[in-house]
Amino acid sequence: MKKPSPRAEHLRRAVAQEAARVMSEHGVRDFLFAKRKAAERFGIVDGSLLPRNIEIEEALQEYQRLFGGESHVESLLAQRLVALDVMRRLRDFQPRLVGPVLAGTATQHDDVLLHAFAERVETLSLRLMDERIPFEVGERRLRYTAERVVQQPALRLAVDDQPVEIVVFPLDGIRQSPVSPVDGKPMRRADAAEVAALIETG
Repeated sequence: MKKPSPRAEHLRRAVAQEAARVMSEHGVRDFLFAKRKAAERFGIVDGSLLPRNIEIEEALQEYQRLFGGESHVESLLAQRLVALDVMRRLRDFQPRLVGPVLAGTATQHDDVLLHAFAERVETLSLRLMDERIPFEVGERRLRYTAERVVQQPALRLAVDDQPVEIVVFPLDGIRQSPVSPVDGKPMRRADAAEVAALIETG
């Protein structure tokens, strides 16, 4: 495979940084959209010059380190506290935190994303009603392999003005995680103890 030229490498990095800025400042979570917006800015039409999602994620971490400052730390902490609160209330459903709030790349615009496990989604809905938490029912599209894409039921709610989405899987869904849009590997899932440890360590 031909090694990319220094100019091509420089452009890829510039596009990754611009895509990271778009995601951070505008609350965009769609990597492809952010990538296209960044490519437009640089007038790039050659797809081989576009960064991979993992490169954009790394640029996003760098951007938040440089420009996010205390406000990023505070908003991430608030999101993780909300996640832990909901996870403790729904402990019977083995909730797991996933996505940007777990990875530490969440912006203030991001939802807290949780995976929960139940024989029937109605069981979890009833628990939310018992907790007097208003919610809406929807779906989330998740990929397991290149060929297998599944629509999972999802419950949307808000705690302390922080949007939360709970994707509900069958009980055996805890064994196989859908793939991450960032790197194509199984999504990392963290239980309540891990989230509490993240909060402690900052």
